[in-house]
Amino acid sequence: MSACDLDTSVPDWIIEHPETLTVFLDFGIDYSRGGKSLGYLCDQHGLDQEVLLAALLSKVEASGVPPDNALNHTGEGGHNP
Repeated sequence: MSACDLDTSVPDWIIEHPETLTVFLDFGIDYSRGGKSLGYLCDQHGLDQEVLLAALLSKVEASGVPPDNALNHTGEGGHNP
């Protein structure tokens, strides 16, 4: 799986990490938004980018995906063992 961040489109987040769909629904984000980036949609909906990104990454981590496959808030790779 590839890493996702604020520049990743919502559909790509869901393709790469299907478990994040519930997070998008909880935040009221339409996951069929035609390739708009997560950061753009946060701006459009008045959402805190860091809060949403943290919720998504928490969901990915809880699913058991190795941290190296998820990005932290800086856009850099996750923890290295």
